[in-house]
Amino acid sequence: MSSTPDSAVRTYISSRRDAFLDDLGAWLRIPSVSADPGHAPDVRRSAEWLAAKLTETGFPTAEIWETEGLPAVFAEWPSGDPEAPTVLVYGHHDVQPAAREDGWHTEPFEPHTADGKLYARGAADDKGQVFFHTLGVRAHLEATGRTAPAVNLKLLIEGEEESGSPNFPALITKHAHRLACDAVIVSDTGMWAKDTPTVCTGMRGLTDCQIDLYGPDQDIHSGSFGGAVPNPATEAARLAAALHDEDRRVAIPGFYDGVIELTERERELFAELPFDEDAWLRTAHSHAALGETGYSVLERIWARPTAEVNGIGGGYQGPGGKTIVPSGAQLKLSFRLVAGQDADAVQKAVRAWVAERLPAGIRHDITFWGATRPCLTPLDHPALQSVARAMGRAFGQQIRFTREGGSGPAADLQDALGAPVLFLGISVPSDGWHAPNEKVELDLLMKGVETTAYLWGDLAAGVIRPPRRLVAPPHIRTQPAPLA
Repeated sequence: MSSTPDSAVRTYISSRRDAFLDDLGAWLRIPSVSADPGHAPDVRRSAEWLAAKLTETGFPTAEIWETEGLPAVFAEWPSGDPEAPTVLVYGHHDVQPAAREDGWHTEPFEPHTADGKLYARGAADDKGQVFFHTLGVRAHLEATGRTAPAVNLKLLIEGEEESGSPNFPALITKHAHRLACDAVIVSDTGMWAKDTPTVCTGMRGLTDCQIDLYGPDQDIHSGSFGGAVPNPATEAARLAAALHDEDRRVAIPGFYDGVIELTERERELFAELPFDEDAWLRTAHSHAALGETGYSVLERIWARPTAEVNGIGGGYQGPGGKTIVPSGAQLKLSFRLVAGQDADAVQKAVRAWVAERLPAGIRHDITFWGATRPCLTPLDHPALQSVARAMGRAFGQQIRFTREGGSGPAADLQDALGAPVLFLGISVPSDGWHAPNEKVELDLLMKGVETTAYLWGDLAAGVIRPPRRLVAPPHIRTQPAPLA
């Protein structure tokens, strides 16, 4: 049988599969838990292991980049073609804490395979999805006869993502010239389902705050003074109740300024996904869907900005009654942002809205905990179409599109490097990120390998290279990112 490029890729991957999984298992045995200072040496050991393996793979440059916290890994493999685009792959090598007593069936840092699944902390999030790039680039070379990738290939593998990426903005700002690229591939994501491969086109941003309200200088008697002085707990409740209008839209003036609306084509694509609302509600541990009028559940969580009351409190919380007007109250709010919104503008709008609604006699403070910006790549972007085509070849079926309702550091890369962000992941919801018995489906893992083997040639043929901006804009966040 003649060897087509696709068959050559698959033959090569099959011949190296066992060695690839052995190497991945060795990396998964390193408990690189960034949240635990006691594991800091393990995070460093993980970075050193990866840098050595990337050198073995063929990357002529593989470096450990220091931060104020835990190390990242940078690697680079020039194409040799002066016209080749430059692609940066982002992922992370740190993992969530895990212990057998959390409910793991086996030791979380001792990988084991059963029923076509590889179980270990980091198997899906994110070591498995980082590591498939090593075999993928070798398969790309084997199938094309090249000695270097068709693109200038760079990798930036972070060591603190599971701790909120506190040093990531400074790292990419410091190294912006070395990270310069035409497209960013984020391999820290997933698909809709095993039989419905998808590409994510964007993530929402996030800004959150605490509002502290102060009334009387101390708790006072509700009979002697109640009804005649402002009550901060009542005002906290009034703020929470006023956050949305009757259509469940956020009622803060200016909140929707700049929002990029869904196109009809995007709404059609979302509607094509096999969404089961009852199953989704079970996953959400909720009993009914509710949100902004005129939008589906998927549209609400992927493409619409939201405001949530995360906590409300004040006054007496003990058993029985205590008839007081409390001296203080608190309200915690979070705002998920979509493309076109500016976090600074939203924060200013919230401050103005709160100040306008509070009566005389109520003092207040608002504390915002930084912000993560939204990112979105249009459906017709050439780089996004390359990712979809490469996945389609690997999976042998149509690739659909999703967005992500959570937030992460991808927008930092988009802002600092002026490049579109694409998401390439093969994890499925049942993989159990951050949970006991995290796993990755081995056949999907190998589909990730195959996708990257096709991707670099496709990107080399089709990416339009915009002017690069190499200095981080002033609005890039400088505080730790909230976890997604």
